[in-house]
Amino acid sequence: MKGILLLNGTPYTGTIDAQDAYVVCCDGAYAWAKDKVRIDRNVGDFDSLNYLPTPPPKEVYPSEKDCTDGEIGLRTLLSHGCDSIEIYGGGGGREDHFLGNLHLLYYAMQRNTPARLFTERTEIFPARGKIKFSVPVGTTLSLLPFSGEAHIVSSEGLKYPLNGLTLSYGSCRGVSNLASSQEICLHCAEGCVLVLINRTKGT
Repeated sequence: MKGILLLNGTPYTGTIDAQDAYVVCCDGAYAWAKDKVRIDRNVGDFDSLNYLPTPPPKEVYPSEKDCTDGEIGLRTLLSHGCDSIEIYGGGGGREDHFLGNLHLLYYAMQRNTPARLFTERTEIFPARGKIKFSVPVGTTLSLLPFSGEAHIVSSEGLKYPLNGLTLSYGSCRGVSNLASSQEICLHCAEGCVLVLINRTKGT
């Protein structure tokens, strides 16, 4: 089952396909999502919303707690048995929350659950091992080390090959590459990369 996590960052204006998905909405995301997508469960402390949403939350968390509403939402999806997760509304707003949302992607990956964060213009996901994905030719994409150095053994479909390259913190070597073919193939033998794909707004 696919899980969808709605966050209280910049509202997502594109289409969200919730068919056959379990949808969890976090706190203030309800304001932009309630008329856009079906919501199966609301979670959080609701200090941003200032009222209780529909459906009523099973629990209202204290505003002073050791995790974000987004982390509560992600754990809710994982405990529900979701085997893939899409996150919307996780960009913009406060930069500290955005960086925290990237850690949610890592948390899911560590539990063998692929997760992707969609902003208005970018699709973001962590990956390791043999990585394959499809994009239109000419798409701008970036690869950044995530959780330490990432050693790229081989790459295909990139204008600027990354064969035998180690992506390290403190270097922007993987930023602003271009897709030379629709199919991108990478082998990240050590570490993990964060893939950022520039998309047309709202798609």
